[in-house]
Amino acid sequence: MSSVIVLENISKIYPMGEVNVGALENISLEIKKQEFVAIVGPSGSGKSTLMHIIGLLDEPTSGKVFLEDRDISNLSEKELAVLRNKHIGFIFQTFNLLPKTSALNNVELPLIYAGIVNHERTKMAVDALEKVDLGQRLDHFPSQLSGGQQQRVAIARALVNNPTLILADEPTGNLDSKSGKEILDLLINLNNDGNTIVLVTHDMSITGKAKRLIQIVDGRIVSDKRK
Repeated sequence: MSSVIVLENISKIYPMGEVNVGALENISLEIKKQEFVAIVGPSGSGKSTLMHIIGLLDEPTSGKVFLEDRDISNLSEKELAVLRNKHIGFIFQTFNLLPKTSALNNVELPLIYAGIVNHERTKMAVDALEKVDLGQRLDHFPSQLSGGQQQRVAIARALVNNPTLILADEPTGNLDSKSGKEILDLLINLNNDGNTIVLVTHDMSITGKAKRLIQIVDGRIVSDKRK
């Protein structure tokens, strides 16, 4: 399989007054197409910083980042925003839905930014919601949906642009165990359909279905195992 994301010797240092704090140290990592990767680590391990760099939300202090073999290390913020919209679907712990906007319109948002015309984007958003079994909830607002349903809307939004990579940050963190299992099963099914998924979590109990487990401690990868 070809590569989706490649990190080469990535380090990230944050200046904190007169002290520099290292969040990542010399990380090299390759994510291939159709992988389901879980990145785990305790609070403060650097996994959130790693997620931000994989998701093109933050730049490394040193090292290079490649997206589908393209070096994106020196791109402008505008260029990075275009790449994020086209290539990366984000799923967050807190859903990040617009509260006064229907499920359908929430899912349409990435398509609006991408310049997709109205009739086409409506069809694409409906298709995405049907994939997550919310075809009957198109006009519902977030307040009318359960936590699990809201996360399904967020997953549909992540899917709608047919991204190269789905990046899930603690996607079950705000859900009860039943809803969390349903969301994890949905991610597994999406991976089985050919989607590349990177799941970032501190909860080892939800990593069992991933095909690859990366553990990060103190800004370093300490284990990288494929199943």
